[in-house]
Amino acid sequence: MKPNNFTFIDLFAGIGGIRIGFESIGLKCIFSSEKDKFARETHNAFFDEFSQNNDITDITSGGRNEIRKHIKDHDILTAGFPCQPFSIAGVSKKKSMKRPHGFDDPTQGTLFFDIKEIIKAREPKVIFLENVKNLRSHNSGKTFEIIMNTLENPKRGLKYTVDDGVIDASGWVPQHRERIFIIGFRKDLKVTNEELKTVFPKPPKQRRKSLDKILFPEINNDTYTLTPGTWNALIKHKSKHKKKGNGFGYGLIENINSNTITRTLSARYYKDGSEILIRQNNSDVPRRLSPLECMRLMGFPKMYEKYFNGKCEQPVSDCQAYRQFGNSVVVPVIKSFANNIVRLLNNKLK
Repeated sequence: MKPNNFTFIDLFAGIGGIRIGFESIGLKCIFSSEKDKFARETHNAFFDEFSQNNDITDITSGGRNEIRKHIKDHDILTAGFPCQPFSIAGVSKKKSMKRPHGFDDPTQGTLFFDIKEIIKAREPKVIFLENVKNLRSHNSGKTFEIIMNTLENPKRGLKYTVDDGVIDASGWVPQHRERIFIIGFRKDLKVTNEELKTVFPKPPKQRRKSLDKILFPEINNDTYTLTPGTWNALIKHKSKHKKKGNGFGYGLIENINSNTITRTLSARYYKDGSEILIRQNNSDVPRRLSPLECMRLMGFPKMYEKYFNGKCEQPVSDCQAYRQFGNSVVVPVIKSFANNIVRLLNNKLK
C-alpha cells in the first residue's frame, strides 16, 4: 500500500499542524474537528474549509452509530487533545448520555473519552496522540496511567500496542519545545515493542532553518516593540524572582546566530512576549516575534506564510495568531513521525 492510499482523521485539529505534517507525505485527511472558532478561521484559510465538525462531543454523545455515521473508516487517528483531570467530574454529561457515572470507565467526563469512543467504533490501524510533556505527571500521574491502560486494555474495547516518548523539537527548529507523543498500532498488525520504538524520530543532522533565517527583516518594529511600561514590569518581575533564587523571568536573545535556540513559544505569548524577546539595535526596549516569525519557528511550510506576511488579509488578529501558534505543533517533527509510521505500516501490510 502506497503512502497516499492511507487516510487519517484529525481531532482537536487547531489550525492543522498535525494535518500538514501527515498530508505532506501524501496521506489524505477525511475528517477534522475543532471547537475554537478562531482556530477554525485559520484552518479554513489553510485548507479552504472549516473543520468539518466544531465539537467532537456532539458526535460521540450519540454513541457508536452516530460516530460511524459521521466518521468513516480510516487508517490513522491523530489528536492533539486537551488534558483534563480523570475523575468523577463528568457526572452530568454521563447522565445525559444514559451511561453509568461510577468508575467503570475512568475516562468519562474527559475529552480522551471521546477519542476512545471513536477508536472503539472505527478501530484505526494506528493511533497518534500529542500533548504537553507534563501529561505524564498530570493529576499525580493518574491521567497518563489511565490513558495508557485504556489503549492497551481489551476489556475497554481497545487492542493496541502502545509506546510513548518525549521529543524536543530543537533538533528540527531553533526552539526548545518538548512534547509527549503516544503511538499505538492495532494488535493484529503484530508490531513488537522494539519495532514501535523506531517510529519515534531522531532529529536530522541539520535544522530546517536557523533563527537568523527565521526573523523577518522587513518587520515593523513599532508594532512589535514592547511598551516601556511592559518592559520595565518584566525587568522588575525577573529581578524579584532572582533575589528569591527562582529562574522565572523573560527570555531575551541578545546575539543571534545559527546556533541560537529560543525558549518554548506558548499560548500566552500574546500577553507580553516574555519568553522570546529580541534585542534591537536602535532601541533599549526589545520586541516580540511577529505572528509570521512564530509560524516559521513552528516549522510551517512556506506556502502558508502568505496569510501572515502582511500582503493579504490575516485570517485572525495577532492576539489569536499568537495563541494558535503557541498551541500548535512543530510541523517537521510531525512529518518525521508520519514517515516512520507509514514505513512500519507498509511493512506490516505486505
